Amino acid sequence: MLSDIEIAQQAHMLPITEVAKKLGIGEEDIELYGRYKAKLSMDLIKRVQNKPDGKLILVTAITPTPAGEGKSTTTVGLAQGLAKIGQSVIVALREPSLGPCMGIKGGAAGGGYSQVVPMEDINLHFTGDFHAITSAHMLLAAMLDNHIQQGNTLNIDPRRIVWKRVVDMNDRELRNIIVGLGGKAHGVPRQDGFDITVASEVMAILCLATGLHDLKERLSKIIVAYDYSGNPVTAGMLKAQGAMAALLKDAVKPNLVQTLENVPAIIHGGPFANIAHGCNSVMATKTALKLADYTITEAGFGADLGAEKFFDIKCRYAGLKPDAVVLVATVRALKMHGGVPKTELATPDVEAVKRGMVNLEKHIENIKQYGLPLVVAINAFAQDTPEELEAVRAHCANHGVNVALSEVFAKGGEGGVELAKEVVRLATEEKADFKVLYGDELSLKEKIETIAKNIYGAVGVNYTKEATNALKDFEKMGYGHLPVCMAKTQYSFSDDPALLGRPEGFEITIKNCRIAAGAGFVVVLTGDIMTMPGLPKVPAAEKIDVSDDGVISGLF
Repeated sequence: MLSDIEIAQQAHMLPITEVAKKLGIGEEDIELYGRYKAKLSMDLIKRVQNKPDGKLILVTAITPTPAGEGKSTTTVGLAQGLAKIGQSVIVALREPSLGPCMGIKGGAAGGGYSQVVPMEDINLHFTGDFHAITSAHMLLAAMLDNHIQQGNTLNIDPRRIVWKRVVDMNDRELRNIIVGLGGKAHGVPRQDGFDITVASEVMAILCLATGLHDLKERLSKIIVAYDYSGNPVTAGMLKAQGAMAALLKDAVKPNLVQTLENVPAIIHGGPFANIAHGCNSVMATKTALKLADYTITEAGFGADLGAEKFFDIKCRYAGLKPDAVVLVATVRALKMHGGVPKTELATPDVEAVKRGMVNLEKHIENIKQYGLPLVVAINAFAQDTPEELEAVRAHCANHGVNVALSEVFAKGGEGGVELAKEVVRLATEEKADFKVLYGDELSLKEKIETIAKNIYGAVGVNYTKEATNALKDFEKMGYGHLPVCMAKTQYSFSDDPALLGRPEGFEITIKNCRIAAGAGFVVVLTGDIMTMPGLPKVPAAEKIDVSDDGVISGLF
């Protein structure tokens, strides 16, 4: 089989104007970025707001393993499958980050015959959204340090600056740095550091904003530092929000592309699924719902992280009500959760699959807590045996959940027809009674403990002194009503990545908390979460090249 990039490069793409026509969008309502990419105009977004919503389907997954689950591939393939059976459909995804693309994961635009294209553009500079977010974030950092240099009338304590710098690349050398060296003319020396752009609060704000006015309001609320009296200093106090919004005026518009089978795809925003909420933009999702009968979207990592944040943060703020959920699993990953090492996954082992089902089972229970119908999609691999697949079906049947085999990687939309038909049945025949997990009125600690116990299965929560003090401060500052965004390893329900399957009897330790006042949530840090990843020993970048005639290779 061809590589992903080879498949993508052989695709027959329609001009983006033709893709737009499928949605009833004329050329006057899109802003072209070449022949195959466009941004949706703000006029269009405003004009369709009063149209009825289509069905919203979330694709999520079991706890990730090195064996791979194929969530993005399934998302794209499901959309193509729905198109195959005559449904009006849009896929709504996040934009990939350059850091993981050049690091360990490679590209992130689906895989095999279920990809969004132009694949190289989407994975590299695309329409410049991430560059705009980086620039807006760095402008605020520059204005903050300049204010201190120029007299510091806001009485900012340089020891309590919480606004780091960002770059969209994995670069561990920048995690902890000293700035302002070189003498009086070059700034005030202090400790600083870089996060990756997808961890920026500006990214989270862009993805939760409902328009330019809301974007500017949220930007003004960003807390960048504290003064010598302990009071928060905001971007609004630095008068930075207007210029930041100006840098983001085009980035806030959703991007229109297509799948390999010319299904419309809106790709916009890409917040980290640990430090932020891991979903594409509210504007993209809400606009997609007005333009097609089915919107297929996804959330980052497993359902304990991505789906929980999609429901408890994005849906809470946007007023979204999902109609059904697709929970992606693979036989290979279930074997790993059942104790099989990665090197032995090709060997048939029904008992290991059964042992690993406890992980899938917990995710099923979690989704049902939100009142949503679901289907388990088994992302098929050639070495999966009928006995192993039957073990998954039988176990899920005991929980009242159907299983659909997904062969979208190898067969594209045709391999997603079975899954598509079950999604239509769920969305039209099963009753969704969506509700968030916790109310705004609970204390921050009560919200944390609700997630830890109900979603992760923890028996208790421990707090460091720093975390306890931070939560008390946030509530005194008037932020106790905000939802919480849990920063936890994606590899386990617990905060220990080595605990696979469905660990029991564990406690979650909260190391510290941060306030994202503009985005509107409290970030709760567990374990050793990195906001600036590093490159692996052999970065994916070593395999990427471009020929003399401009053809890129090795991207995935």
